[in-house]
Amino acid sequence: MQLMSFLRSSPSSSKRSSYSRNFDMPDDSTAETSEHVGGAMLPIFLNDLQRNNDKDMVEVRLELDDNSIVLCSVTPVSPHNTNVAAAEEEHSPIGIPSNSTYASVIASRICRKFQWLRSPESDDHHHFHGNQLMTNLSAREEMKSKLQVVRNKQSARHALGGLRFISKSTSESDINELWGKVETRFDALAKDGLLAREDFGECIGMADSKEFAVGIFDALVRRRRQKTVKINKAELHEFWLQISDQSFDARLQIFFDMADSNGDGRITREEVQELIMLSASVNKLSRLKECAAEYASLIMEELDPEGLGYIELWQLETLLLQRDNYMSYSRPLSTTTLEWSQNLGISKTNIIVKKASCALKCLVLDNWQRGWILLLWLSAMTALFTWKFLQYRQMAAFQVMGYCLATAKGAAETLKFNMALILLPVCRNILTRLRSTRARILIPFDDNINFHKIIAHAIAVGIILHAANHLACDFPHLVNSSPEKFALVASDFDKLKPTYRSLLIGVEGITGLSMVTLMTIAFTLATRRFRRSTLKLPPPLNRLTGFNAFWYSHHLLALVYVLLILHGTFLFFVHKWYQKTTWMYISIPLILYIAERSLRIWRSEDYAVKILKVSVLPGDLLSLIMSKPDGFKYKSGQYIFLQCPTISSFEWHPFSITSAPGDDYLSVHIRIVGDWTKELKRVFTEDRSSACVVGRAKFEERENVDQRGLPRMLVDGPYGAPAQDYQNYDALLLVGLGIGATPFISILKDLLNNTRPHENDLNTETSASDDSWTSFVSSSTTSSVKKKSQRIRSAHFYWVTREPGSFEWFKGVMNEVSETDHKGLIEMHNYLTSVYEEGDARSTLITMIQALNHAKHGVDILSGTRVRTHFARPKWMEVFKRIALKHPYSTVGVFYCGMPVLAKELKKLSQELTYKTSTRFEFHKENF
Repeated sequence: MQLMSFLRSSPSSSKRSSYSRNFDMPDDSTAETSEHVGGAMLPIFLNDLQRNNDKDMVEVRLELDDNSIVLCSVTPVSPHNTNVAAAEEEHSPIGIPSNSTYASVIASRICRKFQWLRSPESDDHHHFHGNQLMTNLSAREEMKSKLQVVRNKQSARHALGGLRFISKSTSESDINELWGKVETRFDALAKDGLLAREDFGECIGMADSKEFAVGIFDALVRRRRQKTVKINKAELHEFWLQISDQSFDARLQIFFDMADSNGDGRITREEVQELIMLSASVNKLSRLKECAAEYASLIMEELDPEGLGYIELWQLETLLLQRDNYMSYSRPLSTTTLEWSQNLGISKTNIIVKKASCALKCLVLDNWQRGWILLLWLSAMTALFTWKFLQYRQMAAFQVMGYCLATAKGAAETLKFNMALILLPVCRNILTRLRSTRARILIPFDDNINFHKIIAHAIAVGIILHAANHLACDFPHLVNSSPEKFALVASDFDKLKPTYRSLLIGVEGITGLSMVTLMTIAFTLATRRFRRSTLKLPPPLNRLTGFNAFWYSHHLLALVYVLLILHGTFLFFVHKWYQKTTWMYISIPLILYIAERSLRIWRSEDYAVKILKVSVLPGDLLSLIMSKPDGFKYKSGQYIFLQCPTISSFEWHPFSITSAPGDDYLSVHIRIVGDWTKELKRVFTEDRSSACVVGRAKFEERENVDQRGLPRMLVDGPYGAPAQDYQNYDALLLVGLGIGATPFISILKDLLNNTRPHENDLNTETSASDDSWTSFVSSSTTSSVKKKSQRIRSAHFYWVTREPGSFEWFKGVMNEVSETDHKGLIEMHNYLTSVYEEGDARSTLITMIQALNHAKHGVDILSGTRVRTHFARPKWMEVFKRIALKHPYSTVGVFYCGMPVLAKELKKLSQELTYKTSTRFEFHKENF
């Protein structure tokens, strides 16, 4: 029989209490009472009862008198023979699933509940008799006797594979190979044949967690009943065999011995606290160290509900075996709610043919847009080069200068074409508008910057061909030509044979050499090593690296276009104006680009924003909340450029918009990584009561500050990005690394706004003293805007970061999702890579604490939200497979923002799973 309802009788009732034999998970009204009857696992256990009513049961017999209650027995019985309704009042059998290790402890808690109900009328003091101790010990013994049964269950296998001290060593050959490396390190670290305690971690391969290794060392030394700080190689080998033992029991014993600092076979709350602090220190979780005492009490409450003051080895094992139960109790917001199999119906026959076919299909599907654009571009260059080459092949000058002239002129034609074309991919306003048209079907707008770079490389090749052929070939041929041959082109040089020097100092030579020089500077400083400051140069040459050098040097190209027009006007062998085609190539693109820049300047002045709130968040992040300019409309996933005239009147920097289109404010989150962002932080956070110099400008310049003394911010945008097309998909997979989560925060908020019911507009105020993101609640205009039908059925957000403090950045959004996403539209998964992967002994205790706290309070210990934090990196293949099974015959948009290395992996998985499943994955990488 299931336990259906909890005891409701009052402690003030008669001596012989009337009670119900049915139990249930406490509701809100009894939440306070439930604290008297056990730990976080109780509600989980009671929930399990409802799912196991057809399984084997046990009969719990309780003996009651006027003053005490004693547990008589816990005996397995068949559920069909359990007749609770006919049970006697004095000996009441209660049906509990026998496959739970908590059967006996629940019975003990029932006893405690009865005792509490039958105690005198006092809420502060409960008097237990000597029989209670016997009941507690009996409950422990019964719970211990059931442990082996649970260990044999399928659900326990995952936990039994944990507690690894040597990562991912699963075979004897691996252990032997690793021991060879340990021996080598021992020889290097040992002094006089002895290895010091503090070098033990480095020797066994735990150099990054030496403190934890010292704890292992001390535990193994205590086993030998010794007190030593140095060991020889033989002792090291003995230690190595123990920590590399693949048996779960052996691992568990070492872990227990680490906590059992006095070696008495029992772990107290203080010892648990010490182990928590050790694990937190190894994983660099300072916040967890501060709460170590609280979490130690949480573990003791769960494993020692009888209050004996200690736990034993088998109880620690019980906690590990019940991990999955704790995890499943967590809200599906961050857990896998769908059972899936590794087998996706992929036949293993003809695997080579299938792989080749898949690769070919992926290549065509993923690159057909780029392919036809590049093919068209290459065809145009080939045609122009051939046309100009053949044209000069027929001219008299060819008899003097040969193929050098024809090649130089052919390259010049492609240069004019590419110098015009390279401006179009950076006309962001035009591209943003085109993204909303059907042109996006044929043109890969997401690759505009990549195409810009490809054209730049083609220009570099064209310059080499053009300049090298002129300077090293046809100029010497012309200067050294015979009078007879020169006569063929004498009219082009006013009958005067030029010298090599005169050719260089003429208009053509000076403009050509100047363009080559300026473009060499601009192209060099635009390379990745210079732009990202990965190239370290000594002062003052270090000023040539970084974004500023790239930005300012790129503006030299404005002078290049002026020189290009002059260079194309003064030609030796072309005299008719319509044959001088340079201006024809570049005029229209140049006009479009000038109009683009003019629009940006005009709009930025019109879009001067008012700073509503500035927050400095952990991990060097600056959150800016600004007023939304009139007429400023954008889509989630787009970005803007910001300029702070106080710092520089020329620098513009792009940042993803983190507010939703329906919000009445505009927000961005800025990571403090460069000189401009550092100065921006100083400008907004330093004391503005006195004048000071910040960066390149004086802070107290009146034209650059508003009435409150805050610096002015100019906004340019919005501009299109791949993520803005998220509404075109059935499901979303959003992957952000660190600050790369920002493009997707706006999408999540927009999805929430679209699922909310219509509400009245709310007037809100901001607090100047509250720096929390959650303190700024805006009135949303979504309520006054007619909602559009939404195609998206599910969104899966994966945020991978190295710093626990990063979770503070978007804590408000995570809380908002957990509180308002009643339809389960959004799944949020936080991954912290600084913590060792689940299963590693260094993170096992943290995993248990996290599961316990989440099960009891519904709050993650790291993020402080209901979104549970996973450790290490996601297993992306499993992520994609799960989404494929959850969304069959659907189109899933995969949007990624972060390091390029992971982008390649996600792109490959998107292609592979598209042809191995019924789900179509389309990969997009944020690139601006």
